[in-house]
Amino acid sequence: MAKIETSAMTDGGLTKMGTCTRITVLSAQPGSITDITTTYKLASTSLAGGDFTLAAGDTSGRKSTVAQKTNVSITASGTATHVAIDDGTDYIVTTCTSQALTSGGTVTIPAWKKEISAPA
Repeated sequence: MAKIETSAMTDGGLTKMGTCTRITVLSAQPGSITDITTTYKLASTSLAGGDFTLAAGDTSGRKSTVAQKTNVSITASGTATHVAIDDGTDYIVTTCTSQALTSGGTVTIPAWKKEISAPA
């Protein structure tokens, strides 16, 4: 018998992602909210519900895409290595192209996605 999961069931996990209210560029992989909001923070801006798009996955299943953010103010100098989205408690972190950022400038955070594959 085949495994199956409806889109609505998969979307449940991805909709939590849509509750995130902040996207932050970081200088290292965080291990806590404090690392995201203080320790490794280089640049940060707010997110709203419209910044997330649910759709069919690229390979299978479903995905949530976080919209690109442009002209985000850089508040600390350092080398960007990670990007996090969070809701003040929970978070998702991804890597990014290593790039030197200088306080006072701006940075563009490209769109990125989280995909949940269909059951195998």
